[in-house]
Amino acid sequence: MNTVIEDDSTLTDRYQTTVPASVRRALNLKRRDRLHYTVRPNGEVVLTRASDEPSADPVITNFLAFLECDLQQHPEHIRPVTAGTFAEAERLTAGIEVNLDEELPEDDDET
Repeated sequence: MNTVIEDDSTLTDRYQTTVPASVRRALNLKRRDRLHYTVRPNGEVVLTRASDEPSADPVITNFLAFLECDLQQHPEHIRPVTAGTFAEAERLTAGIEVNLDEELPEDDDET
């Protein structure tokens, strides 16, 4: 792309915005595409199409590496999951209802 494109959009009360049509065309964006933001030290924000490969969560990656190392160093700590284990889990979670379709609370204004 050799042409500079400039456009504006407005944030909603929920901090959402519509990507202007000129930008969508330039990046060949379709519905449900993911975006990647890079904020440079000078405050400039670069918006690009996100990679199709999900990015690795560094916390989960480090935790899994820790588990792998611990399991290799201490295989004697590995125990089978028994019917008693499941019964204990059911006892501990009895009466707890979970609605996976429930919207998350709007607590993002605190950051």
